[in-house]
Amino acid sequence: MNFTPTELGASIIFLIAVIHTFCTSYFERLANQNPDHAGLWHLLGEVEIVFGFWASILIIFMWLSNNLTTAKEYANSRNYTEALFVFAIMVVAGSKPILDFANQILNMLSKAIQAVFRIRQAPALYFLTLSITPLLGSLITEPAAMTLSAFLLRDLVYRHKPSTLLMFGTLGVLFVNISIGGTLTNFAAPPVLMVASTWNWDSAFMFSHFGLKSCVAIFINALTITLLFRNQLTEPQQMMLTKKTPLIVTLIHLLFLIGIVGVAHDPVIFIWLLLFFIGYAAAYPKYQNPLILREALLVGFFLAGLVVLGGLQSWWLQPILEQMSPTAAFYGSLTLTAITDNAALTYLGSLVNGTSLEFKLALVSGAVAGGGLTVIANAPNPAGIAILRSYFPNAAVSASFLLLAAIPPTIITIFAYQLL
Repeated sequence: MNFTPTELGASIIFLIAVIHTFCTSYFERLANQNPDHAGLWHLLGEVEIVFGFWASILIIFMWLSNNLTTAKEYANSRNYTEALFVFAIMVVAGSKPILDFANQILNMLSKAIQAVFRIRQAPALYFLTLSITPLLGSLITEPAAMTLSAFLLRDLVYRHKPSTLLMFGTLGVLFVNISIGGTLTNFAAPPVLMVASTWNWDSAFMFSHFGLKSCVAIFINALTITLLFRNQLTEPQQMMLTKKTPLIVTLIHLLFLIGIVGVAHDPVIFIWLLLFFIGYAAAYPKYQNPLILREALLVGFFLAGLVVLGGLQSWWLQPILEQMSPTAAFYGSLTLTAITDNAALTYLGSLVNGTSLEFKLALVSGAVAGGGLTVIANAPNPAGIAILRSYFPNAAVSASFLLLAAIPPTIITIFAYQLL
C-alpha cells in the first residue's frame, strides 16, 4: 500500500475517533465525577460531536504538517451535500404535523391488525413502526424514515422507562431495518446512491435484486422483536390524544417534505426550502412543536466530520476491496461498514475497475446489511441517536450494547440476502 504521512496521520486520527464512539459513556461518567469540568466531559460524551471534533483535529494536523492552504483546500474539496440534506430532512420530518400524519396512518393499520389477529394495539403499532416505516425510506429517503421511526418509538417505547434489553433491542432492529429499507429504489439509501449512476442501477433493478430480500428480513426482524417484548409494551391511548392539525397544514408540510426529497442533490435549493419551511412553521406556532434544530445540527456536524475523516481512508480501503471475491466482498463490506460509513465504502468499491455484477451486488448487500452495527455505519443512524439518546442511562448510548443488539437482526438479514 502506498500512502503519504498525511494519509497515515488521518487514518490514526480516524481510528481514535472510532474508538471514541465506543467510549462516550465513559466521558459521561467523568462528567458526573468531575462537576467542575462537566461541560467538557458532556461535550466529549455526545456521540454526534465525535467525528466533527476529530475532523477539526485532522484539519489542524494537516495545517501543521503541510500548510494552512493545503488544509483549507482539502476541507473545501469535500462534498457536504449528504450532511446538509440529513439536517434539512430531519427538521421537516420531525415536525408535529408530519408525525401526527404518520401516527394516524399507523393507527389505522394497527386497528386492522388488531381486528384480524385479536392482539393489543401496542404490539401492533410497535411492529408497524419497525417494518412499514423503514420501508417508507425507499420513497422518502432513509434519513426521513429514521426521523419518523425514532419519534414514533420515543412515544411508544422510550418514554415509558423500558428495560435495557427493550431499549437496545429496539434500537438494533431499527438501525438494521432502516439500513436495508431504502434499497427498494436507487435514490433513498446513501450506499446505493453512491453507485447507482456509475453502475446504471435504476429503481427497477434495485427492486428486482433487493426488494423481496429486504422486505423478508425487515418483517422477520420486526416480528421477532415484537413477539419477544410484546408484554413490555405500554398501550398508547393517552399519548395519541394530541390537538388535531388542520388538513391544509399537514398537506403543506408534506409538500415541503416531498420537495426537499425531490431536490436532495441540490443543497442550495433544499436549504432554501428548509428556510422557507422554518418561516412557515414560525408563522403558525399553534400547530407546531419546537423544531429539532439542535438535534439536526448535531447530526449534520457528525456526518460532515465523517466526510472529512473518511476522505483520506481510500489508501487502505480500496486495495482491500480490489482483492476480494464476491463472497469476501459481502462479508468484508459488512465488517468494514461497522468502522466506516457504508456510503463511503460502496463509493470506493465503485472506483474498482472490471468488477462483475456478482461482486457489485455482494458489496452493496454487505454494506447495507451491516448498516445497523454501529452509529457510524449508516448515515441516518446519528439521527436516531440524537432523538432517543436522552432516554438512555446517563444520556449515553453504549456502542458495545448497540453492536450486540444489532447482531441478531443483522444475521437474519445475512440469511435473507444469501439464501433468497
